[in-house]
Amino acid sequence: MSRSIRMICASGAVLGMQAAHAQQAPGAGEAPMVKVEVTGSRIPTANLEGTSPVTTITAKDIKTDGVRNVESLLNNMPQVFADQGGNVVNGATGTATVNLRGLGAERTLVLVNGKRLPMGSPTNTAADLNQIPAPLIKRVEVLTGGAGAVYGSDAVAGVVNFIMQKDFQGIQVEANVSGFNHQQNGGEVANLVATRGASNPSQFAVPGDKGWDGKSRDASILMGSNFADNKGNATLFFSYKKEDELLQADRDFSACTVSSTAKGFACGGSGTNATGRIQALDGPQKGKVYTVDGSGNARIFNNALDQYNFGPLNHYQRPSERYGFNANIHYDINDKMRLYSDFSFHDDRTTGQIAPGGIFGNSATLRHDNPFLSQQLKDTLGITPTNPVEVVVNRRNVEGGGRQSEYRNTSFRELFGIQGELGIWSYDVYAQSAKVIYSQSEQNYFSSQRIDKALDVINVNGKAACASGDVGCVPYNVYQTGGVTPEMLAYLQIPGMRKGSTEQQFQGATIGADLSEYGWKLPTAKSGIGVSFGFEHRREKLELMTDAATQAGDLSGSGGPTGGVSGQYSVKDFFGETKIPLMEDMPFAKQLQLEGSYRHSNYSTGNKTNTFGLGLVWSPIDQVRFRGTYQKAVRAPNLIELYTPQGNNLFDMDADPCAGDTPAASLAACQKTGVTASQYGSISDSPAGQYNYLQGGSTALKPEKSKSKTFGVVLTPLRDLSLTVDYFDIKVDDKIDKIDPATTLSKCLATGDARFCSLITRDRTGSLWLFDNGRIIGTQQNIGSQHTRGVDIGANYAMRAGEWGRFGIAFNGTYLDKLTTEEIKGEGSYDCVGYYGANKCESPNPKWRHKLRGTWATPWNVDVAATWRHINAVKLQNLSDNPLLNNGDLSEGHGTNPVDRELGKRDYLDLTATYTYKRNYTLMLGINNVFDRDPPLTSQLATGLGNGNTYPSTYDALGRRIFLSATARF
Repeated sequence: MSRSIRMICASGAVLGMQAAHAQQAPGAGEAPMVKVEVTGSRIPTANLEGTSPVTTITAKDIKTDGVRNVESLLNNMPQVFADQGGNVVNGATGTATVNLRGLGAERTLVLVNGKRLPMGSPTNTAADLNQIPAPLIKRVEVLTGGAGAVYGSDAVAGVVNFIMQKDFQGIQVEANVSGFNHQQNGGEVANLVATRGASNPSQFAVPGDKGWDGKSRDASILMGSNFADNKGNATLFFSYKKEDELLQADRDFSACTVSSTAKGFACGGSGTNATGRIQALDGPQKGKVYTVDGSGNARIFNNALDQYNFGPLNHYQRPSERYGFNANIHYDINDKMRLYSDFSFHDDRTTGQIAPGGIFGNSATLRHDNPFLSQQLKDTLGITPTNPVEVVVNRRNVEGGGRQSEYRNTSFRELFGIQGELGIWSYDVYAQSAKVIYSQSEQNYFSSQRIDKALDVINVNGKAACASGDVGCVPYNVYQTGGVTPEMLAYLQIPGMRKGSTEQQFQGATIGADLSEYGWKLPTAKSGIGVSFGFEHRREKLELMTDAATQAGDLSGSGGPTGGVSGQYSVKDFFGETKIPLMEDMPFAKQLQLEGSYRHSNYSTGNKTNTFGLGLVWSPIDQVRFRGTYQKAVRAPNLIELYTPQGNNLFDMDADPCAGDTPAASLAACQKTGVTASQYGSISDSPAGQYNYLQGGSTALKPEKSKSKTFGVVLTPLRDLSLTVDYFDIKVDDKIDKIDPATTLSKCLATGDARFCSLITRDRTGSLWLFDNGRIIGTQQNIGSQHTRGVDIGANYAMRAGEWGRFGIAFNGTYLDKLTTEEIKGEGSYDCVGYYGANKCESPNPKWRHKLRGTWATPWNVDVAATWRHINAVKLQNLSDNPLLNNGDLSEGHGTNPVDRELGKRDYLDLTATYTYKRNYTLMLGINNVFDRDPPLTSQLATGLGNGNTYPSTYDALGRRIFLSATARF
């Protein structure tokens, strides 16, 4: 047993000193088979050492971390980059996903007990970690580096394998509660909010200190028993979890949405404001922008005063409620054959709220007889009885409240199998069926069609009426503060609905053996050649249906139309592995072993792929072990990438270079993008910095191809000390993605190349946002490549201190050397290591991250742990010397403002203490982010991952977190 523990430590960095819990001694109800599968290989073996670096997180590590959602647990690892989770609001999918190495969640394969999870939802194919209950996890094994030959498509960046509790006897009850204790630390943003609040308290308010908010509660019951004279075991698990909402208004550094100036931050916001933004498209005031006061009088729109502070109503933490049930049962027919079944169910509901919607650039013709218009407004715009004026209206629906999206994901997963031994051969035959049912409802959105009708107002007998004459149409008064009535909202606000499902069916069989009994071993080795062969058939199906309003893009402020998606494919896989001990117990070759794997996949879409892997392990002596791998992996296009219908969506850009009174680009350059001479200098820029692009899938997509290399050394100079250093290098070619529409625009402006200019269409005003036909094509295609490399460093040390108990130290760090993207083949690449940005580098990509934990198991039934988490500083991508990141700006600071240029480093201290009473009762108290450090702030956020002036999935954005856990075993 102690040898197995040492092997686990040597096979990767183990966070915490709980390696002994990673493999339990056989107990009642377990088959007398000692061979297991290690993540990264399907060959059954008693040797837990593999060629691929595997990081292990034990059940006690999970409790010590104090997080009760799986995505936060993984995000604490240096190898994991931020992705979908409970802090994502604008752009949320309602799921939680893991992104290894920054290559994207779709390139990380998630397994449960070695079997893949289904697609997370019809809107996001990456596996949903919400399906995995944290209290049931026995350990997590994270293999970073390609593993496609072993597990199939999607294992490009690596594999996360959740090993769950089973063979349980007795009853275990667990309850957990946590919340944030935060002192508002003041600072530049808080001062700005206080200053603005003096004149506008309804939009700007500094929150007070928070003693206990953002609460999370969960409870679970685990029960199990052997049966049939200990030939079988049934284990059941019930869980419930609820999290409260947190708004950006609850933290002083997010109580306003910041913009930046040369002097520092400013409380910015959206030009779609609470009193209306009215721009004349013709008439004597063409191009000028106005707003109105309580009397309906117009004045020039003032960005500093009139922009809407949309941040406070956005969720910082989405509220959620989740139910779960898991069942595991197995029965040993004899000592060579086991029947087993796993069933899991989860139902998760969460709501994401963003700022109120309203009118985002609808056009209207203002006539002289419109009863809503004051005489001063008509005079200002030049409206006369014979000369109506066309305007563009933006107005925030502050009366209706925030836009809300309620997500519900319900999953069912059933696995049946039979495993055992036939002579020296171990086999596993299995079938899995999984389904995820999804729904999303939208509230407080305006109908764009009804906006057009409600703004087209005429005078009928002295009263405002809709020119359309539609029954039920209620004219909308945006020309006078306080002019909106409940009847107007009832007409304009409509719900939206999306629903669908994903289905997965797969069947497989593997067989493997150590061939030494057949004499298949080299004379220089004691162990025989190990082999494994298998076959899998997998069918994936996805369906998304949307209501008429959603499909037509009628929900104003929703980003554009969302059509239904429907499709399926199947794949047949044949795979095999071998492990060949070359030398054992020889001089300078305590162990020398070669490993190989191969997989052939045949897709119903017409794609055929071949993947393979090679690995080598060399231990010259017991204390030194070298390991290396070379993997070729593929990722076939998923159903969303293949079948998403074309329709408008939004992309972020600082500004349209061809917009404004003094465009940044020349007339000649802008004409290449479709701007006319008469439009130049009078094009209105997007007040929200968002522009239209045409999204959509393509059945012509080819599979991505990747190559990964790892090389490492494991040192065990002492019995209780292990050190690991592993180099990784992963490159993905023919990456499936869209070309950033901002890149397309800049390339057209710079070169006039028809490849780019033909993708740009401007509307009749010359804009790329005002009307739907102003847009840039950004559909899915095989673009260039993505490449990452770096070094992982791990260390584990345990020390007995006699009557003082045991001490331990565990370290896990990652040095990121390269994270490059070639967006367009042959057009150069850019490196995001050490940078962040709104459109290309997106969330922070620190050069160095680490996690260091010290533990003390005292002799008084109390265990304590202290954890130091470090994240290096990152710079704004514009500061790079690469013109693909700095937009060709070579001025000092590359056109950036000082406050945005860096997200400072962050160091967090976490403390936990655990008390055990009579071995059956455990109480844990912990504090994460002990010193309540605020996150670094910026105005340059990537939509979705950025929220509340920072990146809450990367940094501890909500303050000091206190958690309490109680467990009772009977």
